[in-house]
Amino acid sequence: MRYLHILWNDAEGGNTEHVLEHGFSKTDVEHVVENPESEAVSESSGRPCFFGYTPDGEYIIVVYEELDDDTIYPVTAYAVPEP
Repeated sequence: MRYLHILWNDAEGGNTEHVLEHGFSKTDVEHVVENPESEAVSESSGRPCFFGYTPDGEYIIVVYEELDDDTIYPVTAYAVPEP
C-alpha cells in the first residue's frame, strides 16, 4: 500500500458520513485504497482517485486529498460502471 494512513472524520458532515450516504463503509474504501485497479484524476473535482472493487465485489471510485506523502483523506466514494 502506498499510503500508511487514511484519515477519517466521524463527526457529523465528515467523510465517514459522506461515504456511508453512498452505501459504502470505511472498510470498502480502505480495501480499494489498498488494492486499486487503477488511479486517475476526478473529472469533476480535479482530485486524485482510485478505482477498484470492494470486498463484496462492487466497483467504486474513491476520490481523495493527499495530505502528505503517506496520508490521504477520502472525500467521497461511490459506485461507477466497470471499465
